[in-house]
Amino acid sequence: MGVSGVGKSTIGNLLSKELSIPFFDGDDYHPKENILKMSKGEPLNDTDRLGWLQTLNKLAIQQLKDKGCIIVCSALKESYRTILSATIKNSTKWVFLTGSFELIEKRINERKGHFMSSDLLKSQFSTLEEPKNAIKVAISLTPNTIVKVIRKELENTAEFGLFGLGVMGKSLSRNLASKGFNISLFNRHLSGKEEDVAVNFKNEFKELATALPFDDIASFVNSLQKPRKIMLMVNAGKIVDHVIEYLLPFLDEGDILIDGGNSNYNKTKERFDYLTSKHIHFIGAGVSGGEEGALKGPSIMPGGHKEAYKKVQPFLEAIAAKDANNMPCCTHIGTEGSGHFVKMVHNGIEYVEMQLLAEVFLMLTAMGNNPDQIATILEGYKDTANSYLLEITIDILRKKEGDDWLVNKIMDKAGNKGTGNWTTIATAELGVPSTMIASALFARYISFFKDERIAASKHFSTTTDANLDLSVAAILEAYQFARIINHYQGFRLIDEASARYNWGLNLSELARIWTNGCIIRSDFMSGLVKTFKTTNNILTDKDIISTINTLKPSIKKVVAACILNEIPIPNFSESINFLNGFAVANSSANLIQAQRDYFGAHTYQRIDNNTNKFYHTDWKNH
Repeated sequence: MGVSGVGKSTIGNLLSKELSIPFFDGDDYHPKENILKMSKGEPLNDTDRLGWLQTLNKLAIQQLKDKGCIIVCSALKESYRTILSATIKNSTKWVFLTGSFELIEKRINERKGHFMSSDLLKSQFSTLEEPKNAIKVAISLTPNTIVKVIRKELENTAEFGLFGLGVMGKSLSRNLASKGFNISLFNRHLSGKEEDVAVNFKNEFKELATALPFDDIASFVNSLQKPRKIMLMVNAGKIVDHVIEYLLPFLDEGDILIDGGNSNYNKTKERFDYLTSKHIHFIGAGVSGGEEGALKGPSIMPGGHKEAYKKVQPFLEAIAAKDANNMPCCTHIGTEGSGHFVKMVHNGIEYVEMQLLAEVFLMLTAMGNNPDQIATILEGYKDTANSYLLEITIDILRKKEGDDWLVNKIMDKAGNKGTGNWTTIATAELGVPSTMIASALFARYISFFKDERIAASKHFSTTTDANLDLSVAAILEAYQFARIINHYQGFRLIDEASARYNWGLNLSELARIWTNGCIIRSDFMSGLVKTFKTTNNILTDKDIISTINTLKPSIKKVVAACILNEIPIPNFSESINFLNGFAVANSSANLIQAQRDYFGAHTYQRIDNNTNKFYHTDWKNH
């Protein structure tokens, strides 16, 4: 494409021979009335062109049934190109020949026997709307050079694009490249701050030898095969929306954007709906495993339209971790924000698992053990309660710096990036008592009030007993008990969201993709794959019921001893408090409902009436 006189026919002919596909000159398909009008020096209007453009579109569709073709056509407006590529947009590649007015005018004047005169060139330049997604070549080059440039650009396309080269983006890029995929890499250009990031990254690792690096958005998008598949590895929040708006002008219908960050599932649903209205697919994919997991194999939780997932499935499943049966720890979760929701709850479960280990550490320290001794004790836990987090905790406790353990030098302020907060909000909104997640989150909040804690410690002296009367075995059993309750609460929250939002989530399949690659992988999680094949409520499974009853004496003993010795164990405590409040046929909530009716006339139901009738009482008259 390009204005008249740029050499479209010459280049098209040469390119057709180079690629061994048919060539067609769009000018040959003008109706007689169009040719007559242009011969008189009258420019064509949109009405004149419509039938001609539709004819060329039909020609292209017909040729695609074989091996395609090359068609040359001025195609000056975006609307013209839309007509020309109707129904075949993903099979169309535009080549835009461009040059100066003076050069093109000279060429037209040297051309003989053509109905188009140089008098119409100005109108063509004024009509021209440059395409955003095209191979752009200057006609100042020789024809053979132009053909070589075009061929190289046509062949130099990537299957998958990574937008954002932070820690996770870089690791996923290397993972994809190591699996043999042709990828394009994009990182923004900020003078003096972020320059040549993609180029330098490509040159750093041999597996990226064929990767295409960019800091220009148009070139990055144009380097990708259609439908384009672009994974956004940017920080969650408004930056995701900014990137989407940045990319949109360069995208075509059917292209796929994947948000691989820790985005809020509500925002993912909004983006999903927004991009659906633009005919762009959006997949919110939770990615767990950290930097190492992203490089060697993470657990991936993609949510979006099933047909869109199928197009990115080969890429995501290839880079995912593998379960015990060598199946990828990646599966289509559901639609809308489901992928980011389950990743959010995954992180909530993770908060609890980390807090429980911190509480075990605190108890074993109070019993007089140093970090090395605690690590050895935890090694013994691996036989019955092994997990990734247990393994890394052992490594952490054994790390020394000088004569002291490094953990002793770390400030006791635990940060968070929002997912625990979102999970706590979600559990409140959905009315599910995932109390341990909230308790773990608040434990982190408490830790951050360091100065106030120091001040309080001077007024409210604690008397932790270095001879805490607990056995290592009892703490292990209490730990196992608390972990069961944590997993019940987390999966119960997911199940409620699935029902509320009509996601149809498969808890067994979800547990399966969490058996490797992710932070909460564990032997217990592997067992849940089978458990969830028969129930969505693990507290109804006979084996788990038996285990809980066996472990219950230990959790009661551990919690009681810690409270008496003023050792804070909020998650251990919450696990037994939850079960005590949950596994009771008649609770104290009858008094609360009476109080609500007293001051707010909120009414109540009666246990001696099963008709669902509601009552109100004037409580002041005894």
